[in-house]
Amino acid sequence: MAKKKKEETLNLDNVLFKCRDILRNARNSGSFFEKRDLMLTLVFLRFIGEKFEDGVNALKENLRQQGLDPENPEIQKAFFDDPTFTDGTYNLPKKACWSTIINTPATKLNAALDTALKSLSESSVQLKGCIINGTFTARNLSAVDIKKIVDEVDKISHKKFGEEKDLIGRVYEYFLKEFAVNATKEEGEFYTPHDAVQLIAAMIEPFDGTLYDPCCGSGGMFIQSTDLVRAKKGDISRINVYGQEKEAATWRLAKMNLALRGISHNLGAMSDSSFTNDLHRGLYFDYIMANPPFNLKGWWDDNLIRDARWTDYGIPPASNANYAWILHILHHLKPLTGVAGFLLSNGALADSDAKGIRQKLIEKDKVEAIIILPRDLFITTDISVTLWILNQNKRGGSYHGRKLRNRSGEILFMDLRTWRENAVKGENKKKVRLDAKQIKRAADIYHRWQEEGTDGRKYACPELYRSVYRTEIEENDFSLIPSNYIDFIDHDLEIDYPKEMARIQQEMKELLARERTSQAKLAAAFEGIGYGIE
Repeated sequence: MAKKKKEETLNLDNVLFKCRDILRNARNSGSFFEKRDLMLTLVFLRFIGEKFEDGVNALKENLRQQGLDPENPEIQKAFFDDPTFTDGTYNLPKKACWSTIINTPATKLNAALDTALKSLSESSVQLKGCIINGTFTARNLSAVDIKKIVDEVDKISHKKFGEEKDLIGRVYEYFLKEFAVNATKEEGEFYTPHDAVQLIAAMIEPFDGTLYDPCCGSGGMFIQSTDLVRAKKGDISRINVYGQEKEAATWRLAKMNLALRGISHNLGAMSDSSFTNDLHRGLYFDYIMANPPFNLKGWWDDNLIRDARWTDYGIPPASNANYAWILHILHHLKPLTGVAGFLLSNGALADSDAKGIRQKLIEKDKVEAIIILPRDLFITTDISVTLWILNQNKRGGSYHGRKLRNRSGEILFMDLRTWRENAVKGENKKKVRLDAKQIKRAADIYHRWQEEGTDGRKYACPELYRSVYRTEIEENDFSLIPSNYIDFIDHDLEIDYPKEMARIQQEMKELLARERTSQAKLAAAFEGIGYGIE
């Protein structure tokens, strides 16, 4: 029984909860952002150290299989002084190895951690610019506190918690949730849940070519998309990742996260706004996946008034950035073949201030699908959101081995709000999730609609999806709200009212009879003690 209890309590949330409490009570632990960045840096060192150790062990086993002794000094010199790993694992300097860090005396840990980071930044081109010198010595936590935290982080192993998930992103998500007082979507601090990313990836299938995220956060979209490629036995080296992130600390985190996973990437030379300083101006991408800040305010700059991104559609409202994100994404799609999947708040579906832009998007046949997702999928917000899919080629052809029909003038509407059967326990806001079967079902509905042999005029399922032609959307004033088009059944019409009322009548008779019996017993009890109540 004791062993079982230990297994139940050793989970990621418990480890992070302890770290959170240590940091909350520690002197000099800094602001929410400083606490979070300190934790994420430690987790990064832990993960990259573990990957290095795994790489060394795998190399030793490979040498043994070839009849070579990995402990032989000559073999050590030939293979381990500068080992090369095919999985993207870094050849860590000894100072940056987790085995060095975990065995450092508590009084020297802050300095040792900064030395590890410095040696990493000097030995890796990909990590250049994402490591701040003096991270730990500047904070200067007490020897007791930094030792406690390092010992807790030592428990966070992909062997225990799973290699395929975005663990750094999961830690990032946890600290957003626990310190959410300062973490709002408008500040760009938001982590897209695994199931939402998987849904987007399953639909647009970013399996090769270039993939772009204009507000990439901690890099979770990239990590989880490449995990999907790996799961399908694909080659992540065929994917070139591009991104941009406004928040400096989050940009550094994304670079560390991608480097850790061996994913080649270009996130620009700095952190900056995709609107005011587009670091990938002039580039066009095969796929775009994004979860832009919902209803972002304060994004407008007067220098944007003649921006090329708005040329064919009109200037987006300054009140929020929803349509600015749409036009930015469309601007970066390859003109003939690009596909984008991104999330926006439901308000964008019929925003009166952006009706002109929405009308042109529909008339130019850029919108392919609109999918409303269940509420409560996210941790730091409970608003309902929509998955938009833009496609530069709705005319048909071959796509990932599938033969697609001409879908010009059609938009597929889906409403998944009733898919709430998978409850999530122990979360403040995320109450439901989409499981693998639901994600596959949604993707199958979309892919079947695209494929040759499907008749868009008849492609519909009440309360779930329907293919709609542009003329009907025009009649609905260019609204993209799915409930305007999907047939909903009035379930009240299915009720047998005489039968139902007879049932309710019988229940009420029984209820009133029990109540009269209780009243009689109560009156008799008082009568028995000489205090009648009638």
